[in-house]
Amino acid sequence: MSDSNITEFTNPSTFILLGIPGLERAHVWISIPFCTIYAIAILGNFTILFIVITELSLHGPMYYFLCMLAISDLVLCRSTLPKMLSIFWFNSGEINFSACLTQMYFIHCFTVMESGIFVAMAVDRYVSICDPLRHSTILTNPAVAKIGVAVVLRSGMVVLPYPFLVRQWPYCRTNIIPQPYCVHIAMVTLACADTRVSSYYGLFVIFFVMGLDGFFIAVSYTQILRAIFSLPTKDARLKTFGTCGSHLFVILAFYIPSLFISLLYRFAQNVPLHFHVLIANVYHLLPPMLHPIIYGVRTREIRGRLLRLFTHKGA
Repeated sequence: MSDSNITEFTNPSTFILLGIPGLERAHVWISIPFCTIYAIAILGNFTILFIVITELSLHGPMYYFLCMLAISDLVLCRSTLPKMLSIFWFNSGEINFSACLTQMYFIHCFTVMESGIFVAMAVDRYVSICDPLRHSTILTNPAVAKIGVAVVLRSGMVVLPYPFLVRQWPYCRTNIIPQPYCVHIAMVTLACADTRVSSYYGLFVIFFVMGLDGFFIAVSYTQILRAIFSLPTKDARLKTFGTCGSHLFVILAFYIPSLFISLLYRFAQNVPLHFHVLIANVYHLLPPMLHPIIYGVRTREIRGRLLRLFTHKGA
């Protein structure tokens, strides 16, 4: 390759996002469920925030963490969907290099943040079920605020090396990203240098940050399940399990696909590219839509406040 071609993409001013490679003709049709998911996610998470903020009885640790999760979901949707829909509808795949790095940072930062929020939720459920008499003295408002700040700072610091590592690589092959948004591993694969540092750091974040979160959650829920099964009656066990069932379902839906996608992208090279991209999109887009639905349906206090809200408007 000539020197002129090598320098052309060394610090590209723009990248080109392809959307879903191989399914370009179906982009308009694919945009319909994606747009629907976006609308439901925005409406659902804003509804959760409105209900918790306006209902004083919901001003407690579990609902504060739920608000953090809703805000994180809103940022994730806002970071990915608008650009994705512009690609599907207008074939507007060009994105500024700095904007691409910013999008990548926000996607990974708030994904790690959600992992931290799930740990905080698991701690709240553990104290609530295993030590209910001390719940109000352990998880005070200042303690919850400190946990929230720690979750935000940790995610911001852990993901901060991503854009700096990506910016230093030369891009002498192409500036085309076969994705509808910028993610770390997709940009690293475009570089024409030894990017093992970026790859190893990405694996570190997956296994030693989010993986450690998953371990703490597993330990918490092991203790929670032991406490539940030690209850004397079946009704008491079912009632107690109902208070953490939605959390457990959401947590499993977050960690299992995340691990599967990361391993699939790195090691399953024979899988068609459009399958990689579709699975990754579903993973990033479905949770922000499902979280408010799950918590709205399964959390009695939120469900009751929502019913009163609609009943009052209809009266």
